[in-house]
Amino acid sequence: MRYQRSQRVSELLHHEISRMVQFELKDPRIGFVTLTGVDVTSDIQHAKIFFTVMGDEESRRKTLAGLDKSIPFIRRELGRRLHLRTIPELSFQYDKSIEYGARIETLLKESGVGEVDDQEDS
Repeated sequence: MRYQRSQRVSELLHHEISRMVQFELKDPRIGFVTLTGVDVTSDIQHAKIFFTVMGDEESRRKTLAGLDKSIPFIRRELGRRLHLRTIPELSFQYDKSIEYGARIETLLKESGVGEVDDQEDS
C-alpha cells in the first residue's frame, strides 16, 4: 500500500501543532494538553486535531475554547513554517478514547475478567 500524502501531512501537522501548543500558545485557558492525533482529508483541505486534557469537564471546555481561539495563529504559523500550497482548515475535538479505555479497564477489573493470580511457582 502506498504511503499517502495526506498521512504525511497529518504527521507533519501533528508535530508542528504539538510544539506550538507546548511552547508558544500563552492562553491561560489551555491547560496540560496532549494532542492524540490529526486526521487530514484526502484533499488536504480540512484537519481534525484530537486532544486530551487533564481535569474535569470545565477544564476541557475552557481548553477547547482556548484552542479554538488560537486557530488563526496556528494556521498563520503553519503557513510560515511548512511548504504546502494550502494550509487545511483546522478544528479541535476532544478525544474520548482514553476515557473510554479507562472505563473498560475499570469494568473488567470489577468483573474479575483477565485477572492473573500472583502465585509463586513452587
